[in-house]
Amino acid sequence: MPFEEKNMSPVSAALRPTPHSPIYLIRHPAVAVPPGICYGQSDVALREPVDALAAQLRAQLPADFTLLSSPLSRCLQLAQALGTPRTDARLMEIDFGQWELRAYDDIERDLIDAWAADPLDFRGHGGESVRQMAERAIAALHAALPEAPTALVIVAHAGPLRALAGHLQGMPPASWMQLSLAYGSLLKLST
Repeated sequence: MPFEEKNMSPVSAALRPTPHSPIYLIRHPAVAVPPGICYGQSDVALREPVDALAAQLRAQLPADFTLLSSPLSRCLQLAQALGTPRTDARLMEIDFGQWELRAYDDIERDLIDAWAADPLDFRGHGGESVRQMAERAIAALHAALPEAPTALVIVAHAGPLRALAGHLQGMPPASWMQLSLAYGSLLKLST
C-alpha cells in the first residue's frame, strides 16, 4: 500500500511551517554499539562526549530557537548541550520489538526478507512499522510548530528525521527512507 500523507491521521498540509520558520534537524552523535546491532528504542550510550559537536552545531544555529528532543539519552545529551530542550517521546527511533539489541545477522532470514518486501508496514519483529513511526514523528512536528515562532531545532534519530525531512519536502517514502543522515549531522530546511 503506497504511503500517502493524506492517509496519515495526524498530518495536515495546512500545518506546514511558514517561510519565516526554518527547521533544523539534527541526528544524535555516534553510539557505543558495535556495527550490525539493531538498537532502535534501546537507550544506548554515546561513543564520545557531546561538547565539541555541540559547539560546532551551535555555530550553525540562529540565536533564538525552540529546541525539541527525543527523550533517549543519545539525543537528550546533545540537546541539553545546545540549550533547554523539551522532550517528546514521539521523536524516538522506531521500536524494533524483539529485534532490539540483536545482531542483524542473528535475525531469521525470512523475517529480514519480509521486511525488505514491505519496508513501510512490516511489523514482524513485534514492534512498530516505519509508517507508525513516521506518523508519530510528524505529529510531534505539528504539535511543536505553534510553539516555535522563529526557528525549530529537533534532535532525534535517523528514522524520525528521515520521515520529517520527507514530509517537509513532499517526498514519497521510497525516497525519504533512503535519505542519508550521518551521526551528528544537521539538515536545515527552509519551507
